[in-house]
Amino acid sequence: MVEKMHSISIGIAWCLAWGKEKKPQYDLEILQQMREALVNRGKIPGELSHIVDAVRELDKLEDVKQFPKTLNELQELVEKNPLLWESKIGLVYGGATKIKQYLFEESKLPDIRGASTRLDQINLFDLPTFFNQDLDNRYTLYSKEVKKWIETNYPQLSNALIPELIIYSCGGNILAFCPVAYIDDLANAIEKRYTERTIIANSCAVGDSFRFLELRFGLLRENIQDTFWLEKYRENYENEIVKGVFGEIDEISQLEENFQNHKSFNELTTKLAVLFNQRRAGNDTRNRPSRCYPPMLETHPYLRRDETEKRLAITQATNLLNDPYLSETTAIKRQFGYKAKNGRIQEIKGYEPEDINIDLICENWIEKFEGFLESNTDLKNQYFSECAANKVNISESLTHLGKVGKGFIAHIYADGNNMGGYIQKIRTAKEYQKFSQDVDNATKYAVFQALADNLHPRQLQGITKDSKSKVKDGDFIHPFEIITIGGDDVILIVPADKALEIAQAIGENFEKILLGELKIQEKEKEIEIQGDYLDKDYDGTKSHRYHPENKNPQKSQCKLSISSGVLITAYNTPIYYAEFLTQQLMKSAKDYAKKLQFKKEKDKTNADRYYGGTVDFFTMKSVTMVSSSIKDFRDNALTKKIGVTTLKLYAAPFTLHELDGFLTSLKTLKAADFPKSQLYQIRSFLARGRRTASLNYYYFRSRLKQGKNQLKEDFETAWCEAKTNGGNIAPWMYEQRFEKKYYETIWREMVDLYEFIQTNDSESKKATNNSSKISKKTMS
Repeated sequence: MVEKMHSISIGIAWCLAWGKEKKPQYDLEILQQMREALVNRGKIPGELSHIVDAVRELDKLEDVKQFPKTLNELQELVEKNPLLWESKIGLVYGGATKIKQYLFEESKLPDIRGASTRLDQINLFDLPTFFNQDLDNRYTLYSKEVKKWIETNYPQLSNALIPELIIYSCGGNILAFCPVAYIDDLANAIEKRYTERTIIANSCAVGDSFRFLELRFGLLRENIQDTFWLEKYRENYENEIVKGVFGEIDEISQLEENFQNHKSFNELTTKLAVLFNQRRAGNDTRNRPSRCYPPMLETHPYLRRDETEKRLAITQATNLLNDPYLSETTAIKRQFGYKAKNGRIQEIKGYEPEDINIDLICENWIEKFEGFLESNTDLKNQYFSECAANKVNISESLTHLGKVGKGFIAHIYADGNNMGGYIQKIRTAKEYQKFSQDVDNATKYAVFQALADNLHPRQLQGITKDSKSKVKDGDFIHPFEIITIGGDDVILIVPADKALEIAQAIGENFEKILLGELKIQEKEKEIEIQGDYLDKDYDGTKSHRYHPENKNPQKSQCKLSISSGVLITAYNTPIYYAEFLTQQLMKSAKDYAKKLQFKKEKDKTNADRYYGGTVDFFTMKSVTMVSSSIKDFRDNALTKKIGVTTLKLYAAPFTLHELDGFLTSLKTLKAADFPKSQLYQIRSFLARGRRTASLNYYYFRSRLKQGKNQLKEDFETAWCEAKTNGGNIAPWMYEQRFEKKYYETIWREMVDLYEFIQTNDSESKKATNNSSKISKKTMS
């Protein structure tokens, strides 16, 4: 029995045994025997034992102690392992690009759902099938069809690929090894599959060949003595060009570690990323078809176009809601959207693709969410506490989501922080695989957990009856839509009244899952996090603006986090425009995270640097409210200069701890039953200066019948303490953490969200009791 070998190492052994030609240097049957022996720990064919031994030697080189410190040591290593030096392996990277352009080309929810599911199908099912990865028995016919397509378009490619060659295939991208002779065929197949299945979706794939030793030591010169190695790096690490390649170091003690981080598998993926960007930009690649021209579909001025007004319609689907005119691309999305929603084929009059009867019925995100609930009984009972699971439908339109959210919905766009910095320290393909799986699982289950904790199915009220609609007035629906979850990216739509709680929970759950503090069950098995994402040097407890008396912030010690943008708007806001603004908010949140993490002041400690998640949000009650960008709106309309004092009439973005405090303050304000007219009056006085706004706030607060004490505790003391004395400057805060100093306030944001927040009985009773205590003291 042979020693167990990692799946990545099995893939490397396969490529080394295959050789450099399209025809393997050993019989294919022998190669399969070697693979089965390595997978099942059986006996290795004698003629391939030296191949397996060479790969085991390569695995030993992953030990940091084996890293050569000088060029002479590197030369000795090359001479010791001639097979690993002279042979080459292919590495291919590719996937979908400009995904949002494809997703949000149409404004109908079934089309968006269909586009998302179609891309997931290609990435999660089609591309792994290229590598002969076994699918669920439900998809046998579809798997055969994909293999038939590969054999027709790229003969022999399927024979050269095995599942162990895949490093990762998630988040819309794939990174995989392959025999060196099939690099171009595999890259072309990836691009062609996306084009044939979607017609208009952009995709890009690139590949290159590398020596097997380069998998461990990065790019090496033909003449080893010409390689830029550690000795030269020590002499030139302050050179600007060298800094541009290897990055800057804070201390000389980090020099060797920084060099080893760069001279690794990471350098190969960096080269592929450069090639990917060049090809995506339209540059031609040698020996490959050009992709510089976008898909061109013929149009005619006197023929009917589809709903996007971009392509000619091929049919009017009179059996669908609103009798839409569909082109082939929109018909694909619409049909796939219905299949993902109902689990069955929806006939579209005038359109019937050849593969309709064998096409994969891919799970949509809500079905995956329901599968997650099935594995977590307590969460399932909590989520379906108000109705039976089999009585809940999937929403058919944004109108349905708006009807269960007072006419407003929230778009959430989340993206990971510090991913690039973490990846730069990954040295092997095995670590890349672990990292991609961990981030994909943490992101997905953070979203599922947040939705299950904060939402319940909601009942539709007031929708128009339509015989073609499967959802009727009074039916229960899932009050959210997951557009996509890919890698560290999340795009979803949720009710406006729970948007901030969900965004906060996603950020907190993501870090807890990676740190092992939140255990996730899926299909009766606990999801295992393989990497180490804890850094005890991280703190961040002193970097927040929210300082409640009875609640200390938790340390942010996860190396990775998530920043989210949340746009609260009417359900009939054009979805592409909404996502455009949400992306701006997400970028603003990420910029805030960077500012908190990389403070320049020398006297700052780890307690002042924050590495956790952030959230930026904006309430847009009118489409014409923002004419250019949210930043311009805030700079021009919500920033005032009065004398030498700068006033910002907003406080977003927030850290997760600050967002928790914001929600606490907002609920306290709601429980205090602050008159709406006074809320808006104080908001209007913000632009007149600090004293005017503060005077009116304290006057109106003193007249409250309940909740005075709680409001003082949760808002004034927690947010608005003066920096130079023991008083408060409510509703203002003084921002002095950064280079520019200014006053800001959360009052405007609280007023904007006042209508969306519901308080429970305990909060109202708490406010009343506190108010009664104050009255008794006054009377005595």
